[in-house]
Amino acid sequence: MDLVAPTLDRLPAYADALARGFFADNHRREASAREELAEIAADPAAFVASLDDPAAVGPPMILPDGSRAPRLPSRRLWMWDGEGFGGQVTLRWQAGTAALPDYCPGHVGYAVVAWRYGQGLATRARALALPEMRALGLPHIELITAFDNLASQKVILANGGTLVERFRAGPAYGHREGLRFRIAL
Repeated sequence: MDLVAPTLDRLPAYADALARGFFADNHRREASAREELAEIAADPAAFVASLDDPAAVGPPMILPDGSRAPRLPSRRLWMWDGEGFGGQVTLRWQAGTAALPDYCPGHVGYAVVAWRYGQGLATRARALALPEMRALGLPHIELITAFDNLASQKVILANGGTLVERFRAGPAYGHREGLRFRIAL
């Protein structure tokens, strides 16, 4: 499995995954999938181009409670192997600092299609994302997960993560309890 830049020729596999129940946004879930399918139908090339936004020129981020926040520099990469699309990794950062605003759920997020759970894609994808983040000059990355998401915690630990704190997310995230991990780069 490799992390690849989204391309128009791979877009049908991504759209198919969205139609089959995949969602790129673990917080906004089905709403985000519907929005992305509409964007793909309206302008496939613009959609693919929007997934690589290192200058943060895209529209504001929509948070789980529907509020909006300034976009961060970001890049999406797709998990791709002999079976095609397996999920995605989202990289987020702020230039010149490892700090993230309160509304940002960590430097690296991921989502795997349900029919590929348990195949190690998330662990491999997180490992492949680390050099991408290191290239940005960050000393470390932070990753958060729900307190009860043992699978995600296992992926983070397998990639060298150490637990930093147990915390409550802000109001946009419903004050849910979570865990913050850090991986030194």
